[in-house]
Amino acid sequence: MQRVSVLVIIPTYDEVENIYDVLGRVRRAVPEADVLVVDDNSPDGTAEWAEAIGAELGRIEVLRRPEKQGLGPAYRAGFRWGLERGYDVLVEMDADLSHDPDSLPDLLSALDDGADLAIGSRYVPGGSVPGWPRHRLLISRLGNAYASFCLNAGLRDATAGFRAYRADALRALDLDAITTYGYGFQIEMAYSLVRAGRRVVEVPITFRDRVKGTSKMSLSIMGEGLRLVTWWGIRDRVLHRRRARS
Repeated sequence: MQRVSVLVIIPTYDEVENIYDVLGRVRRAVPEADVLVVDDNSPDGTAEWAEAIGAELGRIEVLRRPEKQGLGPAYRAGFRWGLERGYDVLVEMDADLSHDPDSLPDLLSALDDGADLAIGSRYVPGGSVPGWPRHRLLISRLGNAYASFCLNAGLRDATAGFRAYRADALRALDLDAITTYGYGFQIEMAYSLVRAGRRVVEVPITFRDRVKGTSKMSLSIMGEGLRLVTWWGIRDRVLHRRRARS
């Protein structure tokens, strides 16, 4: 059987407290995978540490970017890097260990079973978010329910950032046309594949808040996602009606 090449893409900005642990755990969970750290010029030296760890563990590359540009652009840069080098599968995951590397084999297995995109989901049966206060869990669930209603994509956790993509599915998208950040980026990527007729599945995961470092999420990023979901839903319903009439 032909070996499937896997690239795990990990964006970083000031993650020096977590980078050793996350890279070591990824290597143990999927020893056959390569890793790309996409660093946005972290002032705390994350890129230098990642390069040193790469020299120790092997098959870890660091893509340095000149400034902090956001999650979406970091992943697009990582996707292009991986596609240019012919990887079969590209994985997204956070550097802060909120995404458990031990779940990586489950995401890859879903692609083996025919999925084009496997999303590590908090809100399908078996998924969980231990330790979250009720108000935060309610906001997250309502946001995802709103996205599901507007887009009719059938996803319970469209904002989730722990994912595995089949490379040919990414090649079918116009990555230059996807210019969103944060939550909006994750929703747009999944929605684009659903609209293209690709198979998207959700795999249950346990999501844990970071223990070290500072969260990069902000109200502006959340607001971007909600605005775009509303626009996409209106746009596509209008287009659907026009096509039906014609």
